[in-house]
Amino acid sequence: MRFAVVVFPGSNCDADMVHAIEDVLGEEVDYVWHEADDLNDYDAILLPGGFSYGDYLRSGAIARFSPIMNQVKKAAEEGKLVLGVCNGFQILLEAGLLPGAMKRNDNLQFVCSIETIIVENNQTPFTLEYEKGEEIQIPIAHGEGNYYCDERLLEELQANQQIVFRYKRNPNGSVNDIAGIINKQGNVLGMMPHPERAVSELLGSADGKRLFQSILRYWRERYEV
Repeated sequence: MRFAVVVFPGSNCDADMVHAIEDVLGEEVDYVWHEADDLNDYDAILLPGGFSYGDYLRSGAIARFSPIMNQVKKAAEEGKLVLGVCNGFQILLEAGLLPGAMKRNDNLQFVCSIETIIVENNQTPFTLEYEKGEEIQIPIAHGEGNYYCDERLLEELQANQQIVFRYKRNPNGSVNDIAGIINKQGNVLGMMPHPERAVSELLGSADGKRLFQSILRYWRERYEV
């Protein structure tokens, strides 16, 4: 399986993401600069955390216009897996690949901690290696992680089982304790917690490793590799 890690000006978790794929998962991965115009050679697209374009205007608001995003949308439409973590989640929201919006944390402060995350849906390509209702330890680090949607959209997300992760102790004010959501088609996931920073017990948790293992399992089963 071949992964692309998209790098925007200001990305700072790209190396962590590459480490998770190359050194932990043992699969092929490339850094792909945001000005690239071709993602055809990749099976999964990863948008890492950081501060794309310095988070000017809103987090992800400028990165959504990068040339690579047309290819990310194309890949998503083709059914390829797309994962956006932290700033990557914000970019997916700004680009319209996921519904809802992101606001500043309700305490107006940057939060950095290891949080207990509840797996709400383990029937996605990203969560096959987890149990439904399982509590996992994944770090967060963000200033704008307060996920917002109106009541109508929340009902839709719940009805379609698009809420994949919830916080056990909400650290940012997100509606319904939402930590991660998926699109209706089930191939685009956005989450604020950083699974790439939880791939070894040396880092405080290895619970994020199974997210990447789930991606690989899904791909192998789908293409009978």
